[in-house]
Amino acid sequence: MTTLAGIKIRRFREERSLSRAAFGAWYDTPGSTVQGWEEDGKRASAQVLNQIAGNGIAHHADWYVAAPSPAGAGPKWTPDSWTLPAFEARQLPTYPDPAALNAATTQLTSYPPLVFAGEARELTSELAKVSRGEAFLLQGGDCAESFAEFHPNNIRDTFRVLLQMAVVLTFASKLPTVKVGRMAGQFAKPRSSDTEIIDGVELPSYRGDNVNDIAFTPEGRMPDPQRMLQGYGQSAATLNLLRAFATGGYANLHQVHKWTHDFMGRSPWAAKFADVADRIGEALDFMEACGINADSVPQLKGTQFFTSHEALLLPYEQAMTRQDSLTGDWFDTSAHMLWIGDRTRFEGSAHVEFLRGIGNPIGLKCGPSLEPDALLRLLDTLNPARIAGRITLITRYGHDKIEDGLPKLVRAVKREGHPVVWSCDPMHGNVVKAANGYKTRPFERILTEVRGFFAVHRAEGTYAGGIHAEMTGQNVTECTGGGIDISELDLADRYHTHCDPRLNAGQSLELAFLLAEMVNEEQKVRRPEAA
Repeated sequence: MTTLAGIKIRRFREERSLSRAAFGAWYDTPGSTVQGWEEDGKRASAQVLNQIAGNGIAHHADWYVAAPSPAGAGPKWTPDSWTLPAFEARQLPTYPDPAALNAATTQLTSYPPLVFAGEARELTSELAKVSRGEAFLLQGGDCAESFAEFHPNNIRDTFRVLLQMAVVLTFASKLPTVKVGRMAGQFAKPRSSDTEIIDGVELPSYRGDNVNDIAFTPEGRMPDPQRMLQGYGQSAATLNLLRAFATGGYANLHQVHKWTHDFMGRSPWAAKFADVADRIGEALDFMEACGINADSVPQLKGTQFFTSHEALLLPYEQAMTRQDSLTGDWFDTSAHMLWIGDRTRFEGSAHVEFLRGIGNPIGLKCGPSLEPDALLRLLDTLNPARIAGRITLITRYGHDKIEDGLPKLVRAVKREGHPVVWSCDPMHGNVVKAANGYKTRPFERILTEVRGFFAVHRAEGTYAGGIHAEMTGQNVTECTGGGIDISELDLADRYHTHCDPRLNAGQSLELAFLLAEMVNEEQKVRRPEAA
């Protein structure tokens, strides 16, 4: 008698001429135990099977099994266990009509999923490569999507800039770039206060378009659960367009490079990066001469693109959670990847409780207030089986704090052997108020934090694996500086954000070229060490 997993282990082992002892050594398991899996119908442990699947050895659903909850881990997880009194739900709006909220969430549960479990598992597999230093993560998009600015051109332009950035990073690092958008669901936003006061009038704070309206009126600021349905519809339309762009020829590698070349021809900062752009063009010309083009290699016509957002509005996330028919695991089908913000990752958090039970890859924002012991407890809660690719740690310190604050977290995670992706969010710790009252982010501070991120990981012997940026494909004037040298006076020209300032298309591409230089230097150091 043999289990399906046992058959797969044997096939994998025999295809690679591995002995049972050699295969078992990867998982601290004797060869006799492997023989039991293959021949006697014994089931490998959940942790081993999930490690095998998460490490990219196989992708079939039958590799994945539900890992038992560790002793003392608290109540059994269900999609609504976050509502139990044991957990505190911060940053949620207070809806005036509970019946209307229930009606909206009930309607959402009947809607089709926006993404599928297999896609989320595929992203986990891709992020596992990042955790091993075999790929680089590029995550970017709007601070907060809005209903008013919903337009196919805006989606197209942000997607295009992300593709341009990815080509530059892939060329520099010689590694694949995993592309994840802050798109198709990034509506809800945390706030520092439940209310705001303007001219003596106090109203609820704006919490994102799927909660209330940015207009400062009593009607607009009242949380409305029907907005979740509108957010779902906009997310579905955005995802539909992104899928078409990613697979329908728009993401053709030659076309993406042509956009970059044309854009640089109009940009005053581009001259210093012309050599890199020219070398990318030469590489593509060489491939074409060798017969490697979009006709002979269909993969060059398209790309993989995933979506993500902060899992903040838990009634919406719960309503979008579905059980995978293949495995019985639960997935939040509102996005491929969800993350926990800096304000909701505390001990006893309802957001942590919700996310610990879903199968999606999870991001965790890490800032100055997070101590190593607290981080390790969160990792044990969110990833007890230590599946590679499940957890991405997104650091957000500020340009002047990262080199002092980050090393202690890196050392703790490295010491405990958690297989995480380290990604840098250089945006949230670098917000300043300009003299004319606008919130902005100086480009030089953003760049300084990224450099500090790479410096810390080089010093600690760990892999600086990703970047997480708030950006847009539009020609906005929200972040100062960069090669185009936006001044504080320029901010008023095209300041369109509904929340925090974003890098515009030119600044995003400039950051990609500067980041490519850092990644290239890092790879020069890593390759001799690997050899």
